[in-house]
Amino acid sequence: MIKYIVVALLVGGVAGYVNSNYGSIMLGNFVSDYLFNASLLLLLFIMGVAFGMDKESIAKMKRAGFRILLFPFAVALGSILGGVVSGLILGINITASMAVSAGYGWYTLAGPLTNQLFGAEWGALGFTVNFLRELFTIMTISLIVRVDKYAPIALGGATTMDTTLPIIVRYCGSDTLITSFSSGFVLSIIAPFTITAIAALPH
Repeated sequence: MIKYIVVALLVGGVAGYVNSNYGSIMLGNFVSDYLFNASLLLLLFIMGVAFGMDKESIAKMKRAGFRILLFPFAVALGSILGGVVSGLILGINITASMAVSAGYGWYTLAGPLTNQLFGAEWGALGFTVNFLRELFTIMTISLIVRVDKYAPIALGGATTMDTTLPIIVRYCGSDTLITSFSSGFVLSIIAPFTITAIAALPH
């Protein structure tokens, strides 16, 4: 499964590059504005159907209740602490390192926002680190799931509500769908606020 995902990413990247340099602007807009959203909605619909058919997963979700919301906040805390540790090890600005980590994998937010708050260098780092978080989740999920089936959800961060959701359900089981989606959803909501709040700290 992973090799097909990697091939699809590479082929898509090449196709996007060729179109952006030699193709139609309208085609690029169609892909980014409509085709991507439509395919994502279709994937989410399929995941919802699979979850709805799994009575055991629904029962587990009901038993978990609001405790399921503790997961994303634990992921958020772990990500920010990871930024602190990275800053100390690399000898870089700890506050900015925390802000980069608080993107939770949402690189299209983390890049521009850290650029605005900390400068262009940190903006580039915010984009790269969070992009690699999503890519690393996709590339290593078959290994990480052996540690714990919820470990890939923690690694995926905010991406687990959309781009990494199908692969997480594929490897971790349909009973992780709600945890994955809710975790990604909550992290996506709090990401801009945590990055801004961290930027307000002395640095």
